[in-house]
Amino acid sequence: MRHTYPSDLRREPFEQISALLESGRKKTAPRRVDLYDVFRLRTGCQWRALPSEYPKWRTVHHSFTIWSEPREGGSLLEQA
Repeated sequence: MRHTYPSDLRREPFEQISALLESGRKKTAPRRVDLYDVFRLRTGCQWRALPSEYPKWRTVHHSFTIWSEPREGGSLLEQA
């Protein structure tokens, strides 16, 4: 079981933005990690120092990079 942190976003509000975040992903293979666990890390942590309960740091970093890319109307993080 994973720990909870003061910065955690509850599942219900997350479900409202999950489709927007998922839209930035190239769907070449089924998702192997829970997008919620990736998004919970938005408050900051050194990538390589992520607790073991989270997805691998490269997976989290890659998602953050996609979400931060400029798009029409702002990045996905700005839209969320």
